[in-house]
Amino acid sequence: MITVNEKEHVFHLHNGRMSYLFYVMDSGQLGHLYFGKELRSDGSYLHMVEKAHRPMTTYITEGDLYTSYEHLRQEYPTYGTSDYRYPALEVQGTDGSTLCKLEYQGYEIIPGKKPLPGLPATYVEEKGEAETLEIRMLDQWRGLEAVLSYTIFRDCDAIARSVRFINKGEEALFLDRAMSLSVDFPDGDYESVQLSGSWARERSIITRPLQPGVTAVSSMRGNSSHQHNPFLALKRRHTTEHTGDAYGFSLVYSGNFLAQAEVDNYNVLRVMLGINPFGFRWKLAPGGEFVTPEAVMVWSNQGLNGMSWQFHALYKNRLARGYWRDKERPVLINNWEATMFDYVEDDLVRFAQKAQECGIELFVLDDGWFGARNNDRAGLGDWKPNPAKLPNGIKGLAERIEALGMKFGLWFEPEMVNRDSDLFRTHPDYIIQTPGRSPSHGRNQFVLDFSRPEVVDEIYNQMYALLSNAKISYIKWDMNRSISECYSASLPADQQGEVFHRYILGVYDLHERLIRAFPELLIESCSSGGGRFDAGMLYYAPQGWTSDDSDAIERLKIQYGTSLVYPISSMGAHVSACPNSQVGRNTPIETRGNVAMTGAFGYELDLNKLSEEELKAVKQQVVFYKQNRKLLVQGAFYRLLSPFEGNFAAWEVAEHDGSRALVTVTRILSEINGPYRRLPLLGLDPDRKYHIYSKYLSYEAYGDELMQFGLMLEDQASGQIIEGSGGSGSCEDFRSLVYEVVGL
Repeated sequence: MITVNEKEHVFHLHNGRMSYLFYVMDSGQLGHLYFGKELRSDGSYLHMVEKAHRPMTTYITEGDLYTSYEHLRQEYPTYGTSDYRYPALEVQGTDGSTLCKLEYQGYEIIPGKKPLPGLPATYVEEKGEAETLEIRMLDQWRGLEAVLSYTIFRDCDAIARSVRFINKGEEALFLDRAMSLSVDFPDGDYESVQLSGSWARERSIITRPLQPGVTAVSSMRGNSSHQHNPFLALKRRHTTEHTGDAYGFSLVYSGNFLAQAEVDNYNVLRVMLGINPFGFRWKLAPGGEFVTPEAVMVWSNQGLNGMSWQFHALYKNRLARGYWRDKERPVLINNWEATMFDYVEDDLVRFAQKAQECGIELFVLDDGWFGARNNDRAGLGDWKPNPAKLPNGIKGLAERIEALGMKFGLWFEPEMVNRDSDLFRTHPDYIIQTPGRSPSHGRNQFVLDFSRPEVVDEIYNQMYALLSNAKISYIKWDMNRSISECYSASLPADQQGEVFHRYILGVYDLHERLIRAFPELLIESCSSGGGRFDAGMLYYAPQGWTSDDSDAIERLKIQYGTSLVYPISSMGAHVSACPNSQVGRNTPIETRGNVAMTGAFGYELDLNKLSEEELKAVKQQVVFYKQNRKLLVQGAFYRLLSPFEGNFAAWEVAEHDGSRALVTVTRILSEINGPYRRLPLLGLDPDRKYHIYSKYLSYEAYGDELMQFGLMLEDQASGQIIEGSGGSGSCEDFRSLVYEVVGL
């Protein structure tokens, strides 16, 4: 999959569908050639290099009026030697200079893929499924070596990139910018696609045309954030969900990030992705190393949905890992929205008994079980059960839940501490705070300094004591505030720029230690919902709480946007009570179930308060989900109608062989005397006959009809109530149906 033209010094990564080419310039730096649909592996491509004499240009060599880094497409650019665009690397020496020139030293092709020390990354399991190209570069003046790593995958149109820096000099160096990925496109005639929002409305799809200048999304909060996801896509203006070229860039990292697209004065586009340079400075001592997080870039000529397939396949199978990667996830119920802090053990058992009667498999005890935790002002950091609520401890409660035939799960927020806690009283220095400054709080809590190993050890020991003493099958790992006053008492002044990154390394370390100690533990990540829903967390937790907003109609947009990058198996999605606690909306329980089933399915309400009709619906939902969860976890996901663009949302999950599909269609608001509607499907066998049925409809059709003419939607009396229609003429708002398409 990696071809090297030794004569022309051209490197070609290809897998039968996609090509990525770059070369070594005469100056020793790397130039970019091409990224897209596969080109011949035996071709000559140096003629793709475009040079011209331009006015007001700085040239590399005296007498040469054509070679300027400003006008050459580069592979890992630096600033200050005739390139005035944003660089991928900025390094400062003890002399104060930031000039850096990386020159090619050699390459190595490695079968498979190496892990990244201390960082999440994609991986391989079988021989031949990936190859890695390592390019060694050196700034001889500084003694800085950079090893650029490129892994191309056989079965996904994706390339994973990272950079390892080694200080081979005799003086310390400071990395002020070290991006994971940089790529220069020949033109900037693209639209950018980002996933942005805020708490409870995460990952809305924002599309805008690129213009000269910089388009960027980022986080400086210490976590990847609710506001922007560490992802950026490019698409041509004619590209749709299912046709046209699309490029995706995703960072496998959970901290501060920058995703940037810069269009220069000649319409050349530079895309960068990596750790946010703001607030970052890494001291690289002589002999020291630094590894950037992994960035994944994908290409598709089947539109944005095709781009998503590449991310889904790679992240579902070669980023998520361990015991739960390929297993069907249990249907869970969480007590938070039903009880909040107000409960005792017997209440919880009655709550779980009703859930068990409905076929639910996992009971999750949320916040309030530990320390003096009766509100959000106390207890965080003291991970010992509150005897007033749990007289038999976590062990006793877990045994009672297991006796019901259910699994038991527990909520933690291990990165935080309240001032009113034994941990804070004993170690007030354990929090992140700037000396002489008053620390800000969020949700009455402070951030523990996970850049310090002793702090991580303290929390690990508390969690290990609980997990090893009780039958706990699942933990919900929450994180409810961002980092402010970023400073660590354990680091000298010239290393304070390392705190944000070292903090995330500490978070990863705690995850890794728990996974090794308890390999069958299912971890669901959470950060006030979707504040750290990123590819980095997916390496440790195969599912995440997608948003604190559990309203089914709001979730249409949240889950639709999230699916641009992340597989639906990673999206925690629950049926909650009505009226919804976030937006006050009343939504039919059928709709709540249909939307939540396209994810890691569960409930977030008190089943004892439901009517008999609602309980019957819950039992039916649980049975239906269990029958179909293998398809929902492993099938191909298609976005059909966008809730960002109209009154309907629709998506489909199909078997990869086209033998079967589930189609979810949700009408947001009712309408009067609406038109007949058909919904073209995807991923079916055109020559196969299918049985289509839903709650109100049943007929047979061939795959070609379903993909060309479309699935006939049954709501023909839209907006008019017809007696005896059995609901087919329902005019209610927020109406949803699931259609089963089964090959005969």
